[in-house]
Amino acid sequence: MNLKTVLLGACSALAMAGMASAETLTIATVNNGDMIRMQKLTDDFTKDNPDIQLEWVTLEENVLRQKVTTDIATKGGQYDVLTIGTYEVPIWAKQGWLVALDNLGADYDVDDLLPAIRSGLTEDGKLYAAPFYGESSMIMYRKDLMEKAGLEMPDSPTWSFIAEAAKKMTDKDNEVYGICLRGKAGWGENMAFLTAMSNSFGARWFDENWKPQFDQPEWKDTLETYVNMMNESGPPGASSNGFNENLALFQTGKCGMWIDATVAASFVTNPKDSQVADKVGFALAPHKEGVDKNGNWLWAWNLAIPAGSKKIEAAEKFIGWATSKHYTELVAATDGWANVPPGTRTSLYENPKYQEAAPFAKMTLDSINSADPKNPTVKPVPYTGVQFVAIPEFQGLGTAVGQQFSAALAGQVSVDQALQNAQALTTREMTKGGYIK
Repeated sequence: MNLKTVLLGACSALAMAGMASAETLTIATVNNGDMIRMQKLTDDFTKDNPDIQLEWVTLEENVLRQKVTTDIATKGGQYDVLTIGTYEVPIWAKQGWLVALDNLGADYDVDDLLPAIRSGLTEDGKLYAAPFYGESSMIMYRKDLMEKAGLEMPDSPTWSFIAEAAKKMTDKDNEVYGICLRGKAGWGENMAFLTAMSNSFGARWFDENWKPQFDQPEWKDTLETYVNMMNESGPPGASSNGFNENLALFQTGKCGMWIDATVAASFVTNPKDSQVADKVGFALAPHKEGVDKNGNWLWAWNLAIPAGSKKIEAAEKFIGWATSKHYTELVAATDGWANVPPGTRTSLYENPKYQEAAPFAKMTLDSINSADPKNPTVKPVPYTGVQFVAIPEFQGLGTAVGQQFSAALAGQVSVDQALQNAQALTTREMTKGGYIK
């Protein structure tokens, strides 16, 4: 055996030893644009961490929630890093299902996280998830179509103005629809939008004694306004549309207005993807006349580690990288400042480069700061959460109610019947859960 053979054998053995010692992190994430971009940029992470390999499970929003919830509740151990929302974090932290993030790196600067976002991810003074991007909701609209309709968008419009503008902007013969809103059933799909909308009508899920409120006039007003507006000025098949479907409609010039997550602003203004990039304006989510609440929400998609994980150190390294200032600068260098993940850090909104590149920055920050999870409604309530109710039962309740409201939008049931069904099923489940007798 010559020296060359010995050296090659040694190198091969070392390589195999290195592969054997490498940890593979399985990351469950949502199929949103920012998450897809993160996957494309992970070479930046793996070159500094060659002993960590990444395996991705990318799912549609409703499917992700179902699979991640089932896995963590049954201690399945399928995932090492979870993408979860502001709803799950405090509930799962209290149940001991998440690992506290105590070591995200010396230069992570947790105090730079926006207080409104950080507070929803903190339990007993500890951070249990790191925000990848944060959002509220706002109106994105076509300035050219608004001008053509002879209207001017107020900074804080009413629902009556939105309904009127949607009607005037609609041109169904040319497949232009005045308003695009979520209709796909799900607690984080149509019910995220409709719960926030209902707040602006003075409605609430429960009164102070946890009695469901779908039999009250404020909810009827909310749902009638939504269904009538969508039937008159919305796209066909709207009951199947969620965030991604409406994004595609807006980017291809088929929506006059879209009320949804502020994170969409960078996508609708990106000329690479949006046919209307230079025609988009922004305004605060609407309110009803005489009601001092806008219909905007507060949310973050976050990265967390399930309790019992045997790869905590590696998972924290990845989360520290993906939610760091360094990652923000990486996206800025590759895709421009307008496309960095928004809504998580104070320093981003103080950055002149971001302010110049992102015309939606101030509106996003104002929307995030104006959402109040502790006082989400006009009347007193026993729960926190703006577009959700922060109780474990809400996943099931929200989706069941969302199915009723999606059916009303599709014309399968009347608004009155959908509300009666929502009242009955919510009352039954809250009684079963011991909230009411």
